Order: sequence, then structure tokens, then C-alpha cells
Amino acid sequence: MSERKKPGRVFRFRGRGLAIGERPLLMGILNLTPDSFSDGGRYNSPEKALERALQMLEEGADIIDIGGESTRPGAAEIGAEEEINRIVPLATELRRCRPEAVISVDSRKEKVARAALEAGADIINDISGLQHSPGMAKLAAEKNAGIILMHMRGEPRTMQEPKQTSYGDMLAEVCRFLKAAAKSAEAAGVPRENIVLDPGIGFAKTASQSWELLRRLGDLTGLDYSLLLGASRKSFLKELPGADLPEKRLGGSLGVAAWAFARGVGILRVHDVRETAQLMAALEKCGFGGEESRQ
Repeated sequence: MSERKKPGRVFRFRGRGLAIGERPLLMGILNLTPDSFSDGGRYNSPEKALERALQMLEEGADIIDIGGESTRPGAAEIGAEEEINRIVPLATELRRCRPEAVISVDSRKEKVARAALEAGADIINDISGLQHSPGMAKLAAEKNAGIILMHMRGEPRTMQEPKQTSYGDMLAEVCRFLKAAAKSAEAAGVPRENIVLDPGIGFAKTASQSWELLRRLGDLTGLDYSLLLGASRKSFLKELPGADLPEKRLGGSLGVAAWAFARGVGILRVHDVRETAQLMAALEKCGFGGEESRQ
């Protein structure tokens, strides 16, 4: 691997921030849903969810991303109140017992994001890139929250239909979409350093398109915003040997994480925090990204 392109940025939110430098930040995934593609139903009690959040923090997570609605391909939308009832109790309790924790809410609904921010969340992770709730950017500005804007087409229920995965120039369209979303957020008053972009691996993209995005990550890191990548356990990894089920995709997920590390990605959204943190540490121990990698 070539030397890591060091972003040298700070992701800011609610009066504090996280430095992005020698290694990517790790965002631990915590799905409070019965039907998420990988861990649906595992953390649907408050006690189990809090235990998992604390475990991921101990394993090296910089951010805990709490989701209350499945966004797997084909998933149906749920109501805002149901989503709030799943997310807010955990955000409240996690903030109480770990005041220093950085909490992200994975939602495309403004009402849900507002409730989570008022419960102590710091960051909005909007998979719709402001398409579902145009007021999301104003909310982020009002609360001085961080906001992650992802590329997708359609909705989770429809995003893998052929009309949604048909592109002229996929990379160019992803870049145009993300630039426009970022500019909309800035126009609403969100500071540039509060914005992170996500190309949306597996969202309105076939497996081959997801691999193409990964091969061309260097073009995305040139957008001049911090970049998040969420590839952990996703279905495009089924093309790898023995990776038919989500729980069998750790090796592929780590391989993609190493590639993203090399391409200057700022944040990795992962299920397996401990293993990914070990990978990052091993790469650094080998001299990757430092002086030895240039000799």
C-alpha cells in the first residue's frame, strides 16, 4: 500500500471536535432494530444496547452511531415516534453514564434527529443526504451539530431497483450529489468543518458499482470534505470466498478498511470495532503512514 493521504482535519460538533489524522476515526454501529441486515434484534433491550455501546467505546470506538430504523435493501419505513422510542432512551442513558461519549443518530427524519440531539446526541447521520427531510440542515445549524451526508437514490425499499442503479457516470454523479448536499448544508448555516460526506456503499449501487467506488476512493477524498466509509459486512462482500452471510464477512470488511486507511478516509463505520482498531494499530506498527513507509 502507498502512504496514507493524511486528511489533517477536525470534525466539529456541538462545541467540540475529533481530529482526523494518522488513522481514521472509528464509528461503532448500534442498530436498535429487529430487522437490520447484520445484527437486527440483538440489541433491542435497553440493557443490551447500553452494554454494547459501552463495549464498543472500550474497544476503541470514537463515535457510537445509534439507529432505530433498518435501511437494508427492501426495508419499509417506520414512523418517527417508533424510531424516537428506540433511539432516545439509549442516547439519554449513554450521555448520563459517559458524558464524554460522541453520539451519532442514524436517521433521515428531522423529528427523530431533533429528539436525539435534545437527548444528548452530537451528530446527525442522514443517509438521504437531505433528500428526505430538507429541514435537517437547518436543524444541524441550529444545534451546531455535526452532519454526515450520504449519497443514495430512492428509499431503502426501492434503492436496488434497476432504475436506481443505472448511471451514466456513477462516480461523477456521486460527486455532484455530495457537493450539492454539502453546499445546501453550508447555505443553511452549517460550518464546513461540521460536514462529513459518505459515498453510500451498497445504497442504490450494485456490487460491481460498490467495488468501483472503492477502487476510486482517491477521487472522492479530493472533494475537500472529510469522508466516511460504511462497508462493514455489506452484501457486496458476498463476492468474496465464504462470505455468503453477514457474520462471515469480517475478513472482507477488514480488507476494505485497510484500503480506506490507505486512501485517506477520515471515518470508518464498522460493526467490529475491536478487530478494526487492531488492524489500524498493526498498520501503524508496521510503519505505514510514517517515515518508514516512505523509505
